[in-house]
Amino acid sequence: MAVKKLILDDFIDDVDYTLIAVHCSIEGYRLAYFLNKKLGLNLKRKREDIDLNTLAKYPIFEWEDMKQQVTWHLVSNVCRIEEVIQPQENTLFHSQATRQNTFYLIPEYKRVNYFLKINDDGLLSKNSKKTLSNIQEIPHIITAYNVDVDTIKSKNNLIFY
Repeated sequence: MAVKKLILDDFIDDVDYTLIAVHCSIEGYRLAYFLNKKLGLNLKRKREDIDLNTLAKYPIFEWEDMKQQVTWHLVSNVCRIEEVIQPQENTLFHSQATRQNTFYLIPEYKRVNYFLKINDDGLLSKNSKKTLSNIQEIPHIITAYNVDVDTIKSKNNLIFY
């Protein structure tokens, strides 16, 4: 009896998007506004955040450009959650203490605040330098640069539905 075997590595390694790391200290909705204004986009917040585990949820903004067949995603890399620590009962003061846990969408880039993922099937890669320079002109952005997706270990976190 013949055995058929499917090798899925050929599909996973094919990267058809551009990933730009953005360092800034502003909120996601403000960054989406400035990107919309500077690049002529229409990024809007999705109703559901990216939920990788039970605790961390990452806000995501999306725009599908039907004319050029390009999908833009702006996603936060950082999720901070405050956790209430129950005090011990034999302490002098029964105040509640909190601890802040930080989770990262892409742990290899802990200093990056946001990622801009452009699903373009390789069409905009020739214009990526122009897009990148336009992003860097926004006054609130400290720096922005292209990320080599092949070096990221947790690139499965970049698969959005």
